[in-house]
Amino acid sequence: MRFRDRAEAGRELAGLLADAQARGELTDPVVLALPRGGIAVAEPVARALDAPLDVLVVRKIGAPHHEEFAVGALAGDDPPLFDPDTLEQLGLTEESLAPVVERERRELRRRERRYRGDRPFPALTGRTVIVVDDGLATGATARAALRHLRRRRPARLVLAVPVGAPASVELLAAEADTILCPHRPPGFSAVGQWYEDFAQLTDDEVLTALQTH
Repeated sequence: MRFRDRAEAGRELAGLLADAQARGELTDPVVLALPRGGIAVAEPVARALDAPLDVLVVRKIGAPHHEEFAVGALAGDDPPLFDPDTLEQLGLTEESLAPVVERERRELRRRERRYRGDRPFPALTGRTVIVVDDGLATGATARAALRHLRRRRPARLVLAVPVGAPASVELLAAEADTILCPHRPPGFSAVGQWYEDFAQLTDDEVLTALQTH
């Protein structure tokens, strides 16, 4: 199983979520993409649900010399959320990662300014919040996003990803009210392996998606 691109993956999620909406399970939905990759998946979802589309900027905290491997993540102004077991396995401490955290915090704020400008974050209290990304590897960024959003008192918190590592999906079950992940292949190692086209999106593409929805 491989998706042609993120749009195709988004259309599959959109169909499943539209069915849930028809059953009355998604009251007053708002779709929040985790940019950049999540925005291309979230667009078809928001369209199918006739729901507003916005972004929540979350930054991965990567291991030194292996930045793609997440040992934690940042969301909003929240403190960094680390995986203690991973830190122990790699012989890392929160203190040793302080420069990485500061760098990622700066990039998070830059992207927030770029994507949102003066536009306020949407009100989420009492709404169904659907968090969309292009896949779930370690689950670090999704966990940080869900915990950040839970404090905004949504009526229901849904994590929707097209494909994910089975163990990560299980670990996140306590963080969301519902996890929609139709493909959980064994041997999962990286999100990109499940897409024929996994090109990086640009800031301009994120802005276009937000402005045209």
